[in-house]
This record gives sequence, structure tokens and C-alpha cells, in this order.
Amino acid sequence: MEHHYYFLVEILNRLGLGHFAHTQEHVIHSWLLMIILIIGSFLFGRSLSLIPRKGQNFLEVIVQTLEDFMVDITGPEGRAFFPFIATLFIYIFACNLLGLIPGFVSPTANINTTLSMAICTFFLTHYIGVKFHGVKYIRHFLGPVWPLAPLMFIIEWIGHFARVLSLSVRLFGNILGKEKILGILFALAGLYLAPLPVLFLGILVSFIQAVVFMLLSIVYFVGAMEEAH
Repeated sequence: MEHHYYFLVEILNRLGLGHFAHTQEHVIHSWLLMIILIIGSFLFGRSLSLIPRKGQNFLEVIVQTLEDFMVDITGPEGRAFFPFIATLFIYIFACNLLGLIPGFVSPTANINTTLSMAICTFFLTHYIGVKFHGVKYIRHFLGPVWPLAPLMFIIEWIGHFARVLSLSVRLFGNILGKEKILGILFALAGLYLAPLPVLFLGILVSFIQAVVFMLLSIVYFVGAMEEAH
């Protein structure tokens, strides 16, 4: 496979990691994207001013919209977890869009990437539950009928582990499907003749899947913050 990110592969080859670069392509693209986001965040942070300019206004609108969206669902208590949610959304959306650039692949088209984010969401959900309720958080897993509590405990934990599977497979499947369809179109129509409506659809799918992952994560957080019924 021809690597359009040859400079990274060459660096890894010199470090003795050439085989890793060829077999773990999604990791290389993820590293590249993280470097871009970190450098972009650093440069943006240095240019912040009390009188916003066009770029700052645009980014502030995005951040404020995401925060308002989360607070409307979780209430003011959820504001403490907004950095995780915002980072999750921006990273997933950027990963999804990366696959639209010829020669690159979306890291989220690999199950390992989506599974890692789902696991982070899983652990943070239960951290929130323990933080808000302490030991009483166990009531979320016991159900309303005490004689059935042992059975409900097992069922509830199966349901919570199923969330990890649902989050990871949904995102992975949709983005992998998008990658395959665009790859076929690029092969048939050429690099510059791929239908623009399909590219627009790819952007739309990338955005929707990032929103779905973010929204489900917020819902799980809300469930952990609520009192057990």
C-alpha cells in the first residue's frame, strides 16, 4: 500500500518501528491527528485575546454550543465533565474527516480506536456515579425488588458492558462503511471526479457519528448522576 504519510513511516523505520507503521496504520494516523490538534490548541491558546477575532469567535461558538448542549441535558453538575465530552467530540469528528482526504484513513474505522474511547467512557461513567452517590451507587444495579437483587445485579452489569460494545461497534461500522464506499467511488471516478454529493454525505456521516457517540456518553453520565429508583 502506498503511504502518503511517508515522512512518518521513514521516521519510524529509522527508529526500528517500520513493521509497526505498516501493520498499525490507524495508530500512525491517530498520532498524526493528535499532533495536529495539540499544536493547533497551543497556537490558538497563545493567540487568545479579550477582543475576539474571526477565528476565535468561530471556535468560541463551537465550544459554547457544545457546552450548552451538554448542560441542557445534565444540568449545571455536568459542567465538570465537559472537557472530556468536548475532547471526545472534536477528536472523533477529526478522525472521521481524516478519511475523506485521499491517501489517509480514519482511525475510527478501526475497532481498537473506538473501543478505547468506549472503555474510557465506561470507566468515567462509574467514576461519576461513585462521586455523586458514594457507596449508594450500588443501588443502580440492584433493581426495585430486593429478592431479585442478585439477578438484577448480573443483568445490569451485562447491560453496562454492552454499552461498550454498542458505542465501539456503531462508530467503527459506520465509519468503515463510509471509507469503503468512498474508496470505491475514488477508484471508479478518479481522485478529482468523485461526486461532491457523496463527499458531502461523508462529512455529514462523520458529524452525525461524532454527535451520537457524544450524546450517548452524556446520557450514560446523566444516568450515573441520577438517584437510583
